[in-house]
Amino acid sequence: MGPLSAPPCTLHITWKELLLTASLLILRNTPTTAQVTIEAQPTKVSKGKDVLLLVHNLPQNLIGYIWYKGQKMDLHHYIISYVIDAGTIIAGPAYSGREIVYSNASLLIQNVTRKDTGSYTIQTIKQGDNSKGVIGHFTLYLDIPKPSISSSNLNPREAVETVILSCDPDTQDVSYLWWINGQSLPISPRLQLSENNRTLSLFGVTKDTAGPYECEMKNTVSSSRSDPVTLNLLYGPDFPSILPSLTDYRSGDNLYLYCFAKSNPPAEYTWTVNGKILQTGQELLIPHISTKHNGIYGCSARNSATGKECSTFKIVIVSAPPGNEYLSWHIPT
Repeated sequence: MGPLSAPPCTLHITWKELLLTASLLILRNTPTTAQVTIEAQPTKVSKGKDVLLLVHNLPQNLIGYIWYKGQKMDLHHYIISYVIDAGTIIAGPAYSGREIVYSNASLLIQNVTRKDTGSYTIQTIKQGDNSKGVIGHFTLYLDIPKPSISSSNLNPREAVETVILSCDPDTQDVSYLWWINGQSLPISPRLQLSENNRTLSLFGVTKDTAGPYECEMKNTVSSSRSDPVTLNLLYGPDFPSILPSLTDYRSGDNLYLYCFAKSNPPAEYTWTVNGKILQTGQELLIPHISTKHNGIYGCSARNSATGKECSTFKIVIVSAPPGNEYLSWHIPT
């Protein structure tokens, strides 16, 4: 492509003059079948940058061309036109002040905004042709920024609360895609997408649906994926386990018990013996036990975030020392 020639100054004319010019250029017969193509330079356009819509395969003997925003060639979508013989540029109602048309029919859009995305149409007018001339269409997309996921609740209670994830920013002319654990979303009544797929509702979040989630924004020229987001699922406690499983002890042994329950956040533990609170904490240690320590030991695990509490019980039997077999099993009071 040779260097672009500088455009003449844009004319500011009255509506009557614009209507007259448009009526001279736009004729109402069927377009011809010649192929005009449009290429964006650069192909990926960022917000605030400039983009050139470069036209290829222009027919010979042209007298001018008209650019429209969209695919309708009417006065309301009229951006700018170029009359070749006179070197005249005429701005229309869709002209924003940031468009420049060149003698080779290319259109420069400066300081691109999201409002500039969408379809563009160029209409070429050929000398001595009683048709609308050759028409070319092009759709302009902005380069997609990296999206992010926002959540209505990053710490939901298991199987209780609904969470809504949103893929930001809310952008036109893009499609939204979601993944969980690196896979496309499964079909599930617990997962529901909005009409445009931008938001994802999770009903009764479980460990299987806590994530990680990723969202992608995509158009025909670029795509971008978010960082993964995993929900901090509040669950439990499950029924606790008391270790070791041993129940028979000898007098003089140390009684060591450990209680564990799956829970997020970690559970708070309370030990009881025969229904009476003994101590708090995950571990219980009683040195040099005797038959007076016989009883039913219980561990209660409680999650303050979920409000759930579960308990497990274990019988401890301490045998009398040798020579004291006559001592009976004693339940402490």
